[in-house]
Amino acid sequence: MAMETTRTPMRLADVGAEAALIAGGGRAILLQLANPAIGHAVARHSDFVRHPLRRLQHTLTYVYALVYGTPAQVATVREMVNRTHERVRSEPGEMPAYDATDAGLQLWVAATLYDTAVTLRHRLVGPLPDADLDAIYADYAVVGTALQVPDGAWPRDRTAFAEYWEAQLAVLSVDETVRATGHDLLHPHTGPLWMRAAMPLARVVTAGLLPPALREAYGLAWSPARERRFALALDTIAALNRVLPRRAREWPKNYLLRELG
Repeated sequence: MAMETTRTPMRLADVGAEAALIAGGGRAILLQLANPAIGHAVARHSDFVRHPLRRLQHTLTYVYALVYGTPAQVATVREMVNRTHERVRSEPGEMPAYDATDAGLQLWVAATLYDTAVTLRHRLVGPLPDADLDAIYADYAVVGTALQVPDGAWPRDRTAFAEYWEAQLAVLSVDETVRATGHDLLHPHTGPLWMRAAMPLARVVTAGLLPPALREAYGLAWSPARERRFALALDTIAALNRVLPRRAREWPKNYLLRELG
């Protein structure tokens, strides 16, 4: 009688390097900006309008280092992010008040990265078993707790995360400052030509991945025709993801970790 084998659950390290997940970058950033404290902090202190790739590269480098990097690389990205965050504080009396070292704000950033990654992977590859989803979810705690988020602050399981997520979505707010910052993100005037050429497609993918209420709040146009383009774009990304060799799919991770040293 053959013995039944139990498959080891898939972990974040098994899926986190897929370049296809970068297609969700715009969604994650717009979700982050819709927290007014983050949105106004970015509008006041960030230079991503002049250097539109820099924020994405820094975020990817941070996550890749935490998941795949050496202890020295982890220490480097932690020190780099902490040094940047220490300078990002609102002036006395400024509203909304913000402090980039605030654990609650960092938790929200980590949550948007997690939710975007699993949402996009589900759409591109298909559903994962609960055991895999639980293991990947637990691994994502390191994205926040590597900085100021206390151990245990990451919602204890996926059910608790869903409750946290819905509560956060209910209090997001997009004012004129945040809307303008989001517009600048999606309509860059600088950066490589290939990036600017890809932005019409990126805008459709970003709008399609956002919750409808937030899409409307940002003033992102939507229609049945855009819905069809969105579906075609994701189908194309999924098809490429199936045929590209692993080395090509993980090129951004390998490149950025080499650059980190």
